Amino acid sequence: MTRFAFSIHATDGKARTGTIAMRRGEIRTPAFMPVGTAATVKAMKPQAVRATGADIILGNTYHLMLRPGAERVARLGGLHRFMNWDRPILTDSGGYQVMSLSELRKITEEGVTFASHLDGSRHLLSPERSMEIQRLLGSDIVMAFDECPRADQPRDVIARSMAMSMRWARRSRDAFDAGGEHAEGAALFGIQQGALDEGLRRESADALRAIGFDGYAIGGLAVGEGQEAMFATLDFAPAMLPEDCPRYLMGVGKPLDLVGAVERGVDMFDCVLPSRSGRNGQAFTWAGPVNIRNAKHAEDQAPLDPGCACEACSHYSRAYLHHLVKAGEMLGAMLLTEHNLWFYQRLMEAMRAAIAERRFASFAASFRAGYL
Repeated sequence: MTRFAFSIHATDGKARTGTIAMRRGEIRTPAFMPVGTAATVKAMKPQAVRATGADIILGNTYHLMLRPGAERVARLGGLHRFMNWDRPILTDSGGYQVMSLSELRKITEEGVTFASHLDGSRHLLSPERSMEIQRLLGSDIVMAFDECPRADQPRDVIARSMAMSMRWARRSRDAFDAGGEHAEGAALFGIQQGALDEGLRRESADALRAIGFDGYAIGGLAVGEGQEAMFATLDFAPAMLPEDCPRYLMGVGKPLDLVGAVERGVDMFDCVLPSRSGRNGQAFTWAGPVNIRNAKHAEDQAPLDPGCACEACSHYSRAYLHHLVKAGEMLGAMLLTEHNLWFYQRLMEAMRAAIAERRFASFAASFRAGYL
């Protein structure tokens, strides 16, 4: 059984394409992970998610610990069996949701005490508890527990937060290693913090490398700082992380963000954008985003995206999709979500091919020129 192995097949500039091998299957990189927050990618059946080309999905520790509960999922056979997904699953640590969803929270060295956004019940999420929850879920890629402060905080606040996240990373490593059989079958990723500050990012990367992880995430970006600032940080942050391990940019993003991040050496992504946008009537196409709610689509018999093989584009017109969304029919959300996930996976596929053929720069330029 292969627990975790990452191989780089080709590079083109800083862009890389490769494969992550795990016990539940291979993950082709660059990879985009659809978000299955509550043990489901909203509006999609697991088989349909796989049919888009997704090799891995993301589950959410915070939401699953609150409902239905990690212990219950474990009693029911683990997250894969529970949701009927037999491919790899990455679970985030829960830290970001605690910071963003719970107004009543207290951060200490031990962890974060917070009130559930569902019923107000009090919980403690620590590095050890996060590792336990992810073990109970049966995660394939486990994320270290960290704090994710806003990038606009003063540098001393960012520095203190980063230092605590690195101490939590050490505790996450120790708790993961104590997990026995789980640790043998899963991988653990550390998370680099430091906001937009190059010095803090370096300090964080050095601390993570000293601990040692299977992969490394770049956290604390795509939280409102803007694309220019994000790219400026990605100009130096990925190279601080081990070259022979996957680099995962958390919570990103828009198609142009994905291309720019791959250009800077990132291997893995996740984002709610394709599924959330689909539920709200926005579709991503090679010519740019389309708001299917617009009246100009009401009698347009053309497909949403010519050349796309998804069900929405193969069998339905823009006029029909417009009608479904305007009427609030759930089929509209289902078809547009499926299309968006197809588009994202085709984009990743195209980038992998461009890197392998050493033509990534021309691909990126062409994509930016056509994506209006």
